[in-house]
Amino acid sequence: MKAAIISKENGEAKFSMDFTAEELDSAVVKVYQRTKDSFSVDGFRKGKAPRSIIEKRYGENVFVDDAVNDLFNAEYFKAVQELELAVIDAPRIEFSDIKKGEAFTATVTVATYPEIKVENYKGVEIERVSAEVTDEDIEKELETMQKRSARMITVDREAKDGDTVVIDYKGFVGEEQFEGGTAEAYSLKLGSGSFIPGFEDQLIGTKKDDEKDVVVTFPEEYHSADLAGKEAVFKCKVHEVKEEEMPEIDDEFAKDTSEYDTLDELKESIREDVKKRKESQAENKMKDSVIEKIYEANDVNVPDVMVDDEVDAMVRESEQQLSMSGLQLEQYLKMVGQDMAGFRKDIREEAFRRVKSRMLISAVVEAEDIQATEEQINEQIDLMAIQYQMEADKVREMLGEQNMRYLESDVKMRNAIQFLYDNAVITEPAEEAEEKSEEAAE
Repeated sequence: MKAAIISKENGEAKFSMDFTAEELDSAVVKVYQRTKDSFSVDGFRKGKAPRSIIEKRYGENVFVDDAVNDLFNAEYFKAVQELELAVIDAPRIEFSDIKKGEAFTATVTVATYPEIKVENYKGVEIERVSAEVTDEDIEKELETMQKRSARMITVDREAKDGDTVVIDYKGFVGEEQFEGGTAEAYSLKLGSGSFIPGFEDQLIGTKKDDEKDVVVTFPEEYHSADLAGKEAVFKCKVHEVKEEEMPEIDDEFAKDTSEYDTLDELKESIREDVKKRKESQAENKMKDSVIEKIYEANDVNVPDVMVDDEVDAMVRESEQQLSMSGLQLEQYLKMVGQDMAGFRKDIREEAFRRVKSRMLISAVVEAEDIQATEEQINEQIDLMAIQYQMEADKVREMLGEQNMRYLESDVKMRNAIQFLYDNAVITEPAEEAEEKSEEAAE
């Protein structure tokens, strides 16, 4: 196959792909070998009829269409790479007259990535984001550890907000018990908001062996249409009331929950961990600020097809996130009174921002000739190997040449963001700058 550019302008490229007669013949043989079992020819067992007999029986071009498709699919991306085209949409193809044993040409028209000249990307002025670690930060971390170490104990008193009650319940709409509204020995934390609004509040004040009719109204947007908006009665029986018993935060707590012998040592370790986390978060926020400033300073012709693709990707993200909560996107949209068309419209602006931002960062990659080192690529491969519990070589094999190029591109993009951050001018927030000025004056 020989590829050549015909024209390239206004966001489109047209190029030719010339295939020889020999290439077509070879592809026809492969199609025959792959599909011969599907042909029935009198006098031959299935799969045993010679190619010439099948062509005589079904037409001499019976294998040609599939052969042409095979050739095009095999050579298209090679042609795109050879011609150094950044395509952003599916190709539109016109074939010359195709006959068995003759050369043919595919004329391809594709939308291409627009040329971008990014400006004002060095020396971007941003405010410093504080990474200061406070005593309150340490206390919050200790409280989290304390809650993880808490144990549930049964208490002989009325339940209060924050307690856990162990209950049996049966749900009724009118006189009819409804499906999915029954449980035994269910542990419910009061105030958690995990049940229908009003359900948990009505169990506050109950105690062991109490029976309580909890009356609630299902929300209008409830996922079950049979229950949405209807009043229901849950007949509840309380078996236990439990509360969390928190350990004292002292040296013993440090020994039980960490590798340290004293609370002071544990606090110092927490301080270091929180400092690293806050520094990372602060740097990421400042990087976002740099990208935002560059976004505002540059106009870019963003192709609709790229925004459409990003909307599709965001829909898939939402589907994956909701699936972890046991919901389908269509189900969620119905609950909030929206349809897919409305959802796609709502996320389109964010999709546009994502695409434009990536285009600008890519332009910085080109302008500064930013590269991805072998070490950086290997680091990403190693992380994927851990994630998928595979050998690094197997990950490379699984990715293949095309995805390896995508991986390299991602690393370049991260390096470009780091470049922009390293070349930014970081100023102190106005309040801090004023305080320092006053201190200097004194």
